[in-house]
Amino acid sequence: MEDRARKLMERGWKDAAKVGAYMASHGLIPDQVITSPSSRTLETWKSAATAFRSPPGAAVVERLYDATAQSILTSIKDAVPGTHTLLVVGHNPGLHDLAVMLIAAGDVQARERLREKLPTSGLVIIDFAFDDWGKLHPQCGRLERFVTPKSLGSAAS
Repeated sequence: MEDRARKLMERGWKDAAKVGAYMASHGLIPDQVITSPSSRTLETWKSAATAFRSPPGAAVVERLYDATAQSILTSIKDAVPGTHTLLVVGHNPGLHDLAVMLIAAGDVQARERLREKLPTSGLVIIDFAFDDWGKLHPQCGRLERFVTPKSLGSAAS
């Protein structure tokens, strides 16, 4: 099967729903969502979005498919003006590389865990001291939190 058409596995649906529920219960509701055009990223957002009362629609951004950190950064800089919170649903290693590149501060242990790996359905929340996505540059963000389906599973038990 062509990679873009590859569907999300059952575990992926469950993990995305778990992270979506976490986001909704903590008031982490994005103003805008951008996603890669691959089937599995669209399904990831679809599964996570079920947790929200009124989920925002997702804009499909072609260049997010298998993108480098720099390409993802360019897509983020093109976010709709006035967007306060933006959710990017994409692929590794690009997302992982971008997260590590943007973070300059935040919980040291969480930063070390993130440096090691950004797993599928991992949620990285980075806070920036400005509201203009066009100002994004390396080392400009603070890691607010890093959540994985596994960490949510162990917290629940």
